[in-house]
Amino acid sequence: MSRIYRSLPPKGTKVGIAFSGGLDTRCAVAWLSRQGLDVHCYTADLAQPDAPDVSQIPAEALRHGAKAAKAIDCRESMAREGVVAIQCGAFHLSTGGRKYFNTTPLGRAVTTTAIVRAMRDDGVHVFGDGSTHKGNDIQRFYRYGILVDPDLKIYKPWLDRAFVDAFGGRKEMSEYLLSVGLPYTMSTEKAYSTDANVLGATHEAKDLEHLDKNIFIVDPIMGVAFWKDDVKVERERVTIEFEAGVPVALGGKRVSSMIDLLLEANRIGGRHGLGMSDQIENRVIEAKSRGIYEAPGMALLHLAYERLLSAIHNESTMDLYFTLGRRLGRLLYEGKWFDPEALMLKDALTRWIAPSVSGSVTVELRRGEDYSLVDTRPRYSAYAPEKLSMEKVEEAAFTPEDRIGALEMQNLSVGDNRALLLHHLDSVARITSGDAPNLRALLESGEKKEV
Repeated sequence: MSRIYRSLPPKGTKVGIAFSGGLDTRCAVAWLSRQGLDVHCYTADLAQPDAPDVSQIPAEALRHGAKAAKAIDCRESMAREGVVAIQCGAFHLSTGGRKYFNTTPLGRAVTTTAIVRAMRDDGVHVFGDGSTHKGNDIQRFYRYGILVDPDLKIYKPWLDRAFVDAFGGRKEMSEYLLSVGLPYTMSTEKAYSTDANVLGATHEAKDLEHLDKNIFIVDPIMGVAFWKDDVKVERERVTIEFEAGVPVALGGKRVSSMIDLLLEANRIGGRHGLGMSDQIENRVIEAKSRGIYEAPGMALLHLAYERLLSAIHNESTMDLYFTLGRRLGRLLYEGKWFDPEALMLKDALTRWIAPSVSGSVTVELRRGEDYSLVDTRPRYSAYAPEKLSMEKVEEAAFTPEDRIGALEMQNLSVGDNRALLLHHLDSVARITSGDAPNLRALLESGEKKEV
């Protein structure tokens, strides 16, 4: 039997709705309750910058017809998962060195598991949210939901043809709410849509679907529009301290909780417009989409973490950090943050790489990604200036004679590689009957000719 309802569940069914308080979820709750469903609403408090008082949202759900509504405090969980993602480098999207910090995927992992746990405790086993069939979130909500509750069934209004036909857009939804005595005063219509949590904000759709529209049309909600000439940004130096891979202090000020530290990191990074990026990406259905992202606090913590990482760990470990982190980032993007393959990668990265990362980094922030690393003080460091100093030192790490021996040891591998390349080119020439590549001329120019 299908787990997903293609039309309304039977009257009297308890349905849990992830309620944001926006137009779409207000309309869904009003409509579902008037269709005879027993609607329970759950609002995740993610310290989202676009909803300053989450505690007031459940009252709106009740006003629109919900039988019960509650807010769930997910703030510390959000901060914790954000730090884990930094420790693992779980970010696979990058354009020109600017990363997307997977802030929405992390938000969905925390939100869905928290809401479905609360639903399960309330005896509610049908789950709905506002995601559409074209996006990534529909898969993330689905996977995390049934991971927590194996008996969970799904009813999503935007998968129900009757709902979609009746409420195809904001105009129709507003008109419906007005008709049932629940007028919704629409905010000024933006040229894009926004989704946010404490880790970052995502701006996409509408005008941003066109690549000739860019960051200049975005009004940041977590920091300054650093590209505007009339925005004044002062230089600022800040020191970020880590203990065993965990950020513990900013600017010499230690904080009592991870959420407080992340909020402060957002304030500092946001003053400079740090952590904004424009990405073209492959959604989970392998079609490309485009988003403009903000993540000032994540960017600030990440640059300090990787600076310490580069001083502490060797090249092979760093290579694994980047390779495994990129793979983990894609799993997170696909809604698999708590799947076995992701847990295996997280365990390796948090157990064997992060604990050694202790120390501080001082950075001077200017505008956007314009910053300078001022000071790096790891508690343990593989880097030491005397090891490779160009100056005369009392005890050199190795001598010219040592280096001669090391170079001579390369003879075997280089010779073997040269012979293999010549053999390969002969094989290619026989197969293709074409001209040998230019590499042959390079290699044979040094051949000794027999007389």
